[in-house]
Amino acid sequence: MTIRRADEKDMDGINRLLEQVLAVHHNGRPDLFKAEGRKYTDEELREILRDDGKPIFVATDARDAVLGYAFCVFQQRINDNIFTDIKTLYIDDLCVDEQRRGEHIGKQLYRHAVDFARESGCYNVALNVWACNESAMKFYEGCGLKPQKVGMETIL
Repeated sequence: MTIRRADEKDMDGINRLLEQVLAVHHNGRPDLFKAEGRKYTDEELREILRDDGKPIFVATDARDAVLGYAFCVFQQRINDNIFTDIKTLYIDDLCVDEQRRGEHIGKQLYRHAVDFARESGCYNVALNVWACNESAMKFYEGCGLKPQKVGMETIL
C-alpha cells in the first residue's frame, strides 16, 4: 500500500468513497443527510486537488486503486481577538473502502496526516465526527484523539 497526495486520476475512487460516507451519514441521520448526492461536483473536487491549503491523501493498492482517503485543510486564525495563532491541520473527512476496513488503512492514513501536519509546522490535528457514527468514534479514540469540543442540538 502507498499513501500519497491525490490527483485527478483518483477522482473516481474518491467519489466512490464519498458515496459510502454519505450512506453512513444518511443511515445515522436521515433527517440531515440525503440518501443520494455528491458532496462535490467534479469541478469542485478538481479545485480542491489543486489547492495546497486543502491536501487530500489517498491510500492505494499495487494497481493504484484508491482504498481510502483523508481530506485535510490548513486552518489558522491570525491576530484573532481571543484565539492564539496556532496552525491546525483539520481532517475534514477520512474514509476507507467498506470492503477493506479492518486492515489498518485508516490508521495509516491518519498517521500520514499527523506526520504531514508535524512537517508543516502545525500545532495540532483536529477533526469532527458525528455522534451517530460510533465506529468512527471508536476508531479515532483508538488513534489517541480526545474530545476538543462537543456539538449539541435540540430538534424542534
